[in-house]
Amino acid sequence: MSYYSPSIEKLIEAFERLPSIGNKTAARLAFHVLNSSEEETNEFVQAIVNAKKNLKYCSICFNISDTDPCAICSNVGRDKSIICVVEDVKDVVAMEKTHEFKGVYHVLHGSISPMNGIGPDDIKIKELLSRLMDGSVKEVILATNPRVEGEATAIYLSKLIKPLGITVTRIAHGIPVGGDLEYTDEVTLSKALEGRREI
Repeated sequence: MSYYSPSIEKLIEAFERLPSIGNKTAARLAFHVLNSSEEETNEFVQAIVNAKKNLKYCSICFNISDTDPCAICSNVGRDKSIICVVEDVKDVVAMEKTHEFKGVYHVLHGSISPMNGIGPDDIKIKELLSRLMDGSVKEVILATNPRVEGEATAIYLSKLIKPLGITVTRIAHGIPVGGDLEYTDEVTLSKALEGRREI
């Protein structure tokens, strides 16, 4: 039995459909919207409508952008000979925040996960391979997430790309800066050992 009016209940249900939003948080968000001024509410609704209408996928890297090609792909200062492959648009943002990577990206929009029915044809692998065919790419950095699906995707891509004569690298995984060895799990420690480099 619902204690809210049908309109409020519908608003709460709409917020609950968002990822990581439970019933209590959805109710809090719904009442925040209801307590906002009409102007604030209209701005919020318009921001959602504009984002849905104006945003598109870049036809080169499949990042979300207002323009096609996106600002990164169309930037002449970026090194087009290095492609960093990521699973999700949010990963591009994370990489850009480091201010270290000067190449371009390719967003797969997922990872290979047979358990979830996601195979190589369900993500942007064919599109990545077609980008590599003109011979201008010298290195592909595989920056998929360090979990089973991400590792499987990285291994699969590596087997496809290496025969093309392109250098394939994997981002290092290991102990976070400021972390203590005694509190680090075995898998993370073994990855840190694997990714060791000369100093």
